[in-house]
Amino acid sequence: MLLLFFIAVLIYALLLGLRGRRNDSMPDKLLAIFLVLCCLFIFPWMVGYAGWYDGNKGPYRNILFYVPFQHQLIFGPVIYFYVKSLLNLRFGWRRKDWLHFVPGLLYLLWNLVVFVTDQWVLGRYFLMDGQTDPDFDTWYQVLGFVSMIFYLVLSIRYYYRYRRFAVQQLSFADSVGFLWVRNFLFAFTAYLVLTGLQQLLGLLSDMGLIRELEYGDAWWYYIVFSFIVYYIAISGYNNSTETKVALRLLQQDAPPKQLGYTQAAARPVNTDSFETIAYEEMDGDIFESNTEQADDNNFLSAAELEAWKEKTERLIVTEALFKNPELTLGILAKKLQTNASFLSKVINNGFGVNFNDFINGFRVREVKTLLAEPANLNITIMSLAYEAGFNSKATFNRAFKKLTGQNPKDFLEDTKRKSNR
Repeated sequence: MLLLFFIAVLIYALLLGLRGRRNDSMPDKLLAIFLVLCCLFIFPWMVGYAGWYDGNKGPYRNILFYVPFQHQLIFGPVIYFYVKSLLNLRFGWRRKDWLHFVPGLLYLLWNLVVFVTDQWVLGRYFLMDGQTDPDFDTWYQVLGFVSMIFYLVLSIRYYYRYRRFAVQQLSFADSVGFLWVRNFLFAFTAYLVLTGLQQLLGLLSDMGLIRELEYGDAWWYYIVFSFIVYYIAISGYNNSTETKVALRLLQQDAPPKQLGYTQAAARPVNTDSFETIAYEEMDGDIFESNTEQADDNNFLSAAELEAWKEKTERLIVTEALFKNPELTLGILAKKLQTNASFLSKVINNGFGVNFNDFINGFRVREVKTLLAEPANLNITIMSLAYEAGFNSKATFNRAFKKLTGQNPKDFLEDTKRKSNR
């Protein structure tokens, strides 16, 4: 069974690698590397069941001893950069990124030193004991486990930073890569929980609290790991994120450099390019909007804030901007002749919601208005949702339930009952 998973995952790694090279796609390349590492991870156990550890199979046994197959110190950086490459439009490989791989590369170098010393210089087991794989030494397994937890935390943090960015900048935030990245992080977390349980059992066995674990006892661990990796391979190949498309829309919305004045306040508003407004550079990553600073109740007086609220709502309603399924904060800011940072503060402080929920509120109200017309009751509710600016059924259902407390289907049935009275 491990061989079947091994071959299937290796094929997906090859397909992702070829697609990544053809399309110059960093996420595909990194996921291909991740899958290859996973194949290497199960290799010793897979061939171990085929008898490679038997004493009379010296060449095979030495391959397992001297070739490093488990690369836990490389797993973490690969998943971290995979997540970054999915969610960051401007992700590009930098020299200092290689520093994340130094521990893993040092481990590879140590394995080379061991091989040369034992096989070429001394001709006997010396740095390696000839009994167990160095990959399974406790110090290496624990260090690798800690490394993977560290990079998983970094990846989750980056993911939530992106989500905060998206809901403040996009009216279609639900459609830009949340689901697959979330599921990938869930799957990798499941692998770490599995690994933690396996290491705990090993510790209890060493302490004599449970029976001594035998070679075959690890079967359940590797087969569950194989299922997780197989899911990642299939889903990762089929779920090409649309995040980059969405973020490119932001760059296309960059207003010309100019200095404008608000109509509600006699102070200038800097309208430098949206590219500068929408992103700030943090340690080389162009990411995260100024929306983290959006809750600033003193940036306008109460009268000025009310004036901006009225102006914003009037523009959205009169021009039906909410019907644009690709509406961004940048588009709206340009039409209001201000910048995205300022407008984000108006929406956050004036309406108490993020930009995504703000625009979806108009769309939900439009759907409810359309349903109030008897002629529309025979039209599918999704047709009305698309007309109102939603771009997917899942997004519409979530927004409708969040803003009304009722499922669209239930609301439609209630509307039909009221209409028939």
